[in-house]
Amino acid sequence: MERVRDVSELPKAHLHLHFTGSMRPTTLLELADRYGVRLPEALTDALTGGEPPKLRATDERGWFRFQRLYDAARSCIRRPEDIQRLVREAAEEDIRDGSGWLEIQVDPTSYAPRLGGLIPALEIILDAVETASRDTGLGMRVLVAANRMKHPLDARTLARLAVRYADRGVVGFGLSNDERRGMARDFDRAFHIAREGGLLSAPHGGELTGPSSVRDCLDDLHADRLGHGVRAAEDPRLLKRLADRGVTCEVCPASNVALGVYEKPEDVPLRTLYDAGVPMALGADDPLLFGSRLAAQYDIARRHHSFTDAELAELARQSVRGSAAPEEVRRKLLAGVDDWLAA
Repeated sequence: MERVRDVSELPKAHLHLHFTGSMRPTTLLELADRYGVRLPEALTDALTGGEPPKLRATDERGWFRFQRLYDAARSCIRRPEDIQRLVREAAEEDIRDGSGWLEIQVDPTSYAPRLGGLIPALEIILDAVETASRDTGLGMRVLVAANRMKHPLDARTLARLAVRYADRGVVGFGLSNDERRGMARDFDRAFHIAREGGLLSAPHGGELTGPSSVRDCLDDLHADRLGHGVRAAEDPRLLKRLADRGVTCEVCPASNVALGVYEKPEDVPLRTLYDAGVPMALGADDPLLFGSRLAAQYDIARRHHSFTDAELAELARQSVRGSAAPEEVRRKLLAGVDDWLAA
């Protein structure tokens, strides 16, 4: 009988982790107490009870509630030292789960009012990432994400800023929030600016809406990667297109279930995407609200989808290949995957 290897020791890259959502529950509770922030009762009960809050975002009311909890958590990040702590702890958690490369996603406009403006906010974040990477040994970079609930002109401003800091650790440009709002094509100019500046295109799509949003991200935003993308499983021709183009889907199984996209872990179409040849990078999305981090996503693939260790190793390789990691980092991580499998 084959020995079951520890997925937390499997070298991998983490390509879908949101900045605020990466916080440890204990950190949020401490910051809320420090700043006198009254968190929503549902969030406090969940954090102190050790269980994620009950969420379902497939309707407008549910998404609003999810955003309310997220905004409450974000309001507790007020000073540069809070940013530094959040980034350091995110790196520590990733290392514990076997990650050798992390691309953390952030919209700096969310923190700008308390940190002196948009440029200071991004510089504080990038400085924190550089310091955490140096201190922990984890390769880290930043993906700047625009908010599709805001005006496309705001996205263009962010894209220009992201390109300006490409030599300071920004590797990609994304588009987050409710994909049912704001057409992808409204943001095509922002993504053009980012691509011209050498950044990866990594918008969210194919989560709360169906295959059409995936097609929009490919056609209008020329996506190199897709945040989620799981709803592509509903269209075989779209799956083939993703596979043929090598577009990596950043699949977050625990998040999909927590938000009601799928009822059960086994309903998430991991096997469908994998068998179709679509590259995947499993991600934790927002561990603060969904209650599980990176290694747990690989556990879901193993327990609920019968992925063998060889297949889990291939998922890890796909995450590395889909990353913006330098070639020497890729080689080291891919060799580590082989060693894990051969152990």
